[in-house]
Amino acid sequence: MRIARVITEVFAPGVLVAVLLMVVGFHAGDQPGVSRWWGAPAAVFAAGIPMAYIVRGVRRGQLTNHHIPEREHRRGPLIFGAVSVAIGTAALVLLGAPRELLALLAAGITGLIVFGAVTAFWKMSIHSGVAAGTAAVLIAVYGPIALLAVPLVPLIGWSRLVLAAHTFAQVVAGTLVGALIAGTVFPVLR
Repeated sequence: MRIARVITEVFAPGVLVAVLLMVVGFHAGDQPGVSRWWGAPAAVFAAGIPMAYIVRGVRRGQLTNHHIPEREHRRGPLIFGAVSVAIGTAALVLLGAPRELLALLAAGITGLIVFGAVTAFWKMSIHSGVAAGTAAVLIAVYGPIALLAVPLVPLIGWSRLVLAAHTFAQVVAGTLVGALIAGTVFPVLR
């Protein structure tokens, strides 16, 4: 149980999103004249601001904890997150951010919209979706060597099952939806 909690925290969606944006931003910096640090402002809008909103909700007693275990409480934070990412994306477009980073943000907005819509009636695992999406993006960016990230996906899903946060179907659905969105939207827009 303790290992499952550690895995759930270390590989929480906000953490993975922030790290992935930094990695993709750094990779985009391989292009001449492109800063390696575009991922930092992207991470603020895609992970930092939404997490601050969630922490505020927890402190005010509106949310049970930062993982938002109650399905009916997830919609507001997901909508807020999508708006934050959209505003950040618009700002980064105006500032000339690299296309690869903008494609990742577009995949993120798509995921937030899909998970938000499904959350109205079912609690898909966002942990598993973000984990699978992260692996898909890393494979698209770095090729076969990034397949080393794939074992983290079932490990994260296992942690959500052990903690009784999701059913097996919710973990599988989250994994498939996250991989599908990231595996299509990101490469197409990249």
